[in-house]
Amino acid sequence: MSATRMGRINEEIQRTLSELIRTVKDPRVHGLLSITAVDTTADLKYAKVYVSSLDQSDMKEVLKGLKSASGYLRRELGHTLSLRSTPELTFLQDDSMVKGAHILQVMEDLDREGRL
Repeated sequence: MSATRMGRINEEIQRTLSELIRTVKDPRVHGLLSITAVDTTADLKYAKVYVSSLDQSDMKEVLKGLKSASGYLRRELGHTLSLRSTPELTFLQDDSMVKGAHILQVMEDLDREGRL
């Protein structure tokens, strides 16, 4: 499968899941969540969904809630997208925003000290 098609499929899954997460009724899935990336295997059997939240304190509970709701999300994803098979969803924490904020803070500290 071409890289362009896989990229479009990943983007479409990301967009659709971003909308569907708001409909999850599990109380553990709360707060401002964003799907930062989706990585689907070439055979469309599995998809890693990277999730980020502003409130990182209870991210483990949010991921448990998303894992619990993965059947619902997969079913709704299958109804929305016209794929041969709907991938099995695995939710992972994406802490790239936290790491980026830390790097920015270090750079600002270095700039204030006159090292940068």
